[in-house]
Amino acid sequence: MTPATADAPATARLFLALWPDAMTRQAIAAAAARWHWPPGVRPYAPDDWHVTLHFLGAVPLARLPALQAGLAVPFTPFRWTLEGPACWPHGLAVLASARAAPPLAALHRRLAHALRALALPVETWPLRPHVTLARRADGAQCPAGGSPIVWPVREYVLARSTGEPAPRYTIVARYPATGP
Repeated sequence: MTPATADAPATARLFLALWPDAMTRQAIAAAAARWHWPPGVRPYAPDDWHVTLHFLGAVPLARLPALQAGLAVPFTPFRWTLEGPACWPHGLAVLASARAAPPLAALHRRLAHALRALALPVETWPLRPHVTLARRADGAQCPAGGSPIVWPVREYVLARSTGEPAPRYTIVARYPATGP
């Protein structure tokens, strides 16, 4: 949380995300163990692995109750697949999908609509679903191939950046699927 000053209210850096269940987290850990990491890499802890759907930025804490209610959107549980490892620019090591599966893209759109209704900004770049495994990973050896990871999506979360190295994030609210 950002401390309040005389002029500014206390804020929290918030985002909407998919958070892996225990089985998905284990599959991600197995995939991460296949990488060869360079010195100085900054790996993410398994408890911090997620897929960001929308970044809200610094939001006044006074808005949190209204946000929690306004960000609930209906969706049916679905599965999508993390296709494999990739080394992205700026030293990011990720597990990624080439594109968002249709139900994931639909959830992303519904959440964008909810954000606009709450007068919050919505990013304009397309969704690139991925889990960041590490930063400062220039020189990491990305494993060839590997098994895709099927992620059962039964909820999404509103999360907060802590500003600390561990845990990096905490879950503020959970939004379970509304369908069967």
